[in-house]
Amino acid sequence: MPTVEMERRQVVVIGAGPSGAIAAALLKRQGHDVLIIERQHFPRFSIGESLLAHCLDFVEEAGMLEAVNAAGFQMKNGAAFAWGERYSAFDFGDTFSQGKPTTFQVQRADFDKLLADQAALQGVEIRYGEAIVSADFERALPQLTAQREDGSQYRVEADFVLDASGYGRVLPRLLDLEAPSNFPVRQAVFTHVEDRIVHPGFDRQKILVTTHPEHRDIWFWTIPFSNGRCSVGVVADQTHFAGRLGNLDDCLRGFIAETPSLSGVLKDAVWDTPARTIGGYSANVKTLHGPGFALLGNAAEFLDPVFSSGVTIAMRSASMAAGLLSRQLNGEAVDWQDEFAAPLKRGVDTFRAYVEGWYAGTFQDVIFHADSSPDIRRMISSILAGYAWDPRNPFVSEAKRRLRVLSEICAGDQG
Repeated sequence: MPTVEMERRQVVVIGAGPSGAIAAALLKRQGHDVLIIERQHFPRFSIGESLLAHCLDFVEEAGMLEAVNAAGFQMKNGAAFAWGERYSAFDFGDTFSQGKPTTFQVQRADFDKLLADQAALQGVEIRYGEAIVSADFERALPQLTAQREDGSQYRVEADFVLDASGYGRVLPRLLDLEAPSNFPVRQAVFTHVEDRIVHPGFDRQKILVTTHPEHRDIWFWTIPFSNGRCSVGVVADQTHFAGRLGNLDDCLRGFIAETPSLSGVLKDAVWDTPARTIGGYSANVKTLHGPGFALLGNAAEFLDPVFSSGVTIAMRSASMAAGLLSRQLNGEAVDWQDEFAAPLKRGVDTFRAYVEGWYAGTFQDVIFHADSSPDIRRMISSILAGYAWDPRNPFVSEAKRRLRVLSEICAGDQG
């Protein structure tokens, strides 16, 4: 039996997406040896294209902000919501948390490659086209087996492993950490178009989230890019797609045709790219960490695309994990539950409350309420900008209760 190559590294990061690139760069900046192993080759397609303002805090922390600012991505200054004749816009420059006032809408193939390239420029080694096929955490030090595209394998022994594999969920699969999500099974059908939008009410500096006129649990994203194109998608419970998935292009355009406010915005669009679909994407795990590993971003938990929280949660987890791991590698005792899992979960649970409220209609009632107080709108705008970990914001610290009370007030006013 041939001998399998073995190497020793300090930290191995699985995946070169945003959370992997940010975590690796932060660790490298602290003087640690970091290897990223990425199954795909970049650039590669991904959704999650409308960044929240909080993302740029971590991009800046990792020394990548100058490159991102110079890349020519579409500026984003907030989020807009439409339902029939109703329209409500939130400005990231007017938030309770007073975070970054703008961010970007990005084609993820370009954005993710930029972040990975920036990590490499800082000295992080990235190996593309290699997959982790087994993981052994029963040893004194974690050991991963990687397989190259030619089928050859090698092993890497590390002090610690960060799983930033996104939807690939490498360690949850290999270590039996998968747990069911409590969200209904939803599906998204999406594409990119040459948008040719001339609608006077459309703001290219905001994501547009449109609610279906009859089914409030069906919604659309419209994310404009700087090159005259935009990402368009519909999200709904799988039951709404019954009989529609035979032709994905007809499916997406059919839902849009049922929604006059959106079909008017996209009336001149050139549908030049075949639609894609992803379903059952909500996911959870039994634990976010264990001896020798931690899970970042979508590798751990993915809620729903409605508020574009995925990349923010991924980057936040990367920053937190890198800080803790650097301390641990320097000999300090750290508590991954109290210093990583629990505080990360607080923000995720804030997003979860608003995602649940969105599909229940209660948060939509708040968003579309005609006479919301400016202070409350600033608090909600903070969450939409990604600042879901700010305990000073009452709509973060008491998310479920505040949303319930406010939605009852809004419903009463409309009644």
